[in-house]
Amino acid sequence: MNINATLLGEVIFVFAVVIGIVSYYLGQRKTEHPLVAGILGFVLSLIPPIGLIFVSVLLFKQKNGVSVSPKANS
Repeated sequence: MNINATLLGEVIFVFAVVIGIVSYYLGQRKTEHPLVAGILGFVLSLIPPIGLIFVSVLLFKQKNGVSVSPKANS
């Protein structure tokens, strides 16, 4: 089976669109700027492993960062 450059480019473009949409959705839930997360996810997913790493970082990101309880003054 031959895979030409056109088919490879189309597959990468579809992958980038899907990762961009997933990044936007996760950006709505986890960040204050979902559009930036979506665009960054699209651009980074033009190299597929980097796009997957970006989505996994968004997936495991906490909404407000790490919450530290204040120390009680004694």
